[in-house]
Amino acid sequence: MSGSSTYKPESRFAKWMDARLPIYRLAHDSFIDYPTPRNLNYWWTFGAVLSFFLIAQIVTGIVLSMHYTAHVDLAFGSVEHIMRDVNYGWLMRYLHSNGASMFFLAVYVHIFRGLYYGSYKEPREVLWILGVLIYLLMMATGFMGYVLPWGQMSLWGATVITNLFGAIPLVGESIATWLWGGYSVDNPTLNRFFSLHYLLPFVIVGVVGLHVWALHVPGNNNPEGVGVKSGQDTLPFHPYYTMKDGFALVLFLILYAGFVFFAPNILGHADNYIPANKLVTPTHIVPEWYLLPFYAILRAVPDKLGGVVLMFGSIFVLFLLPWLDTAKTISGRYRPLFKQFFWLFVIDCLFLGYLGAKPAEGAYITLARIGTFYYFAHFLIVLPLLSKYEKANTPPVSISEAVGKGT
Repeated sequence: MSGSSTYKPESRFAKWMDARLPIYRLAHDSFIDYPTPRNLNYWWTFGAVLSFFLIAQIVTGIVLSMHYTAHVDLAFGSVEHIMRDVNYGWLMRYLHSNGASMFFLAVYVHIFRGLYYGSYKEPREVLWILGVLIYLLMMATGFMGYVLPWGQMSLWGATVITNLFGAIPLVGESIATWLWGGYSVDNPTLNRFFSLHYLLPFVIVGVVGLHVWALHVPGNNNPEGVGVKSGQDTLPFHPYYTMKDGFALVLFLILYAGFVFFAPNILGHADNYIPANKLVTPTHIVPEWYLLPFYAILRAVPDKLGGVVLMFGSIFVLFLLPWLDTAKTISGRYRPLFKQFFWLFVIDCLFLGYLGAKPAEGAYITLARIGTFYYFAHFLIVLPLLSKYEKANTPPVSISEAVGKGT
């Protein structure tokens, strides 16, 4: 989609560099003169928001790691040392912990936008798969980061989740023992989680690079779901979308700052300010809010192995989405029934998140089973049926036509 390069080095150094390492040409063609559909709305700005938070999490994480001690006897105290004794340590920690929540909030908006506008459809299957892989890596990184403060919820959350691997037939116990570095969650576990929590963000950066590369091959999807027909359908990425992305980022940063400075602990759990104690189990063990829907799915099944299979299956089914929804019309804007079921799916995900924060008892379990059933039914039954039988409206012929009609 991007066509031939329009980069023209002007200075002698730029010409010399371009002949040897054309990194300026790559940046120019990818982020400045890159032809972008002219009808992208603000839902497309969350890619830039996610890029910012990925960098912010890495920077704040590196600073925090300089003062953190990965030892079960010292980890909790080192976090308190960061908060109380390190210059602006409290700010670094709150930026990092709330940054994780903002990161996941942005990625959920990004995912649901892709689901609504059909950004997983041909020819963007690999783009979607890489995006789901990034999401999976984010979940692993976020979970390991939750363990590092070594409070009550850190210890018991790690115990619950790592014990799940023991349910895998034949190799489960070996995997759990390998994760623990022993026969229970202890110092080797904390060391391993700290190492992986530090490493995985750099792996995410690499996969994000592939994600952007995969985006630039077919080009951006757009709200109409129609391809670019001519130069009239596009605008250069800079300054049009850099300004739009920048404005959206500023608004999101205001929300971020509100949490950091006025409610820094509202998204966490109070029990994590109690030092980890193997002899005292918290009344109600819960993960961070962004993992709650999957926690509800896990607990919806009385069988341990069944719960593990469904929890991982709820993520794996996203990899199959390009082949489950085979409708020719790409954008949900022109699919009336799909639009209704999409919002029902969004409500279901929010409902599962609510149930994941509740005790695993009584009506909450029943409701979680209903929510879990619809979660899988949406992908495995509803979308394939809609692909075959839904009568979609006719999208515009080109982006320019859609812009002209004000759609």
